[in-house]
Amino acid sequence: MSNSRKASPSSRKASNPQSRKASNPQSRQEKSSRGKLVVLSAPSGAGKSTIAGLLLRKHHDRFELSISYTTRTPRGAEKHGVHYFFVAEPEFRKMAAENGFLECAHVFGKYWYGTSRKFVEDILARGKNVLFDIDVQGADQLKHAYGKNCVTVFILPPSMEELESRLRGRKTETAEAIEFRLETARKEMAASPRFDHRIRNVKLEDAFAELEAVLKQDGCL
Repeated sequence: MSNSRKASPSSRKASNPQSRKASNPQSRQEKSSRGKLVVLSAPSGAGKSTIAGLLLRKHHDRFELSISYTTRTPRGAEKHGVHYFFVAEPEFRKMAAENGFLECAHVFGKYWYGTSRKFVEDILARGKNVLFDIDVQGADQLKHAYGKNCVTVFILPPSMEELESRLRGRKTETAEAIEFRLETARKEMAASPRFDHRIRNVKLEDAFAELEAVLKQDGCL
């Protein structure tokens, strides 16, 4: 999935440029016909994006992917409005000042990322669920804002050894970058008990079936 962002708990600041906390928009609306937020988080290499892709393809009538705003420039084949909404920092800060984000963060001290309040609310109002592929701090903020209308799921790797093997097998990053990802993974996994559900992705088909089961249990399928 292209609309994923990751950062360590120390590098991702869980506040917007105006230091405003997330509000509780769902309390102002009827809940019966509205969709829910489904948040998937996981360490890099755990298979979260693959699982999210399967969910969107199989249940496209029930889910739409949240598309984040970011101040960074497009990479490779990324397209505005498909992978991210690419905006200049002044526009991003203006949206934040107008309470336009449900959550936002300054990642690695470089770029801002944020979830548009209006984008999400429009999807929910149509009765569809919004799927998030996001990090632990973003998941915490969305859970705080939406409470029981936000289902959080943490995808665990089979083991740290397998996770390291997957990351090194990609052959796309330096040894230093891989060590940073592994340290970030340990911190993220330590936070996983805060999530509503934890699924260990040993075999993709089994992990996806378990995800479908918990989403049915929580009224999302």
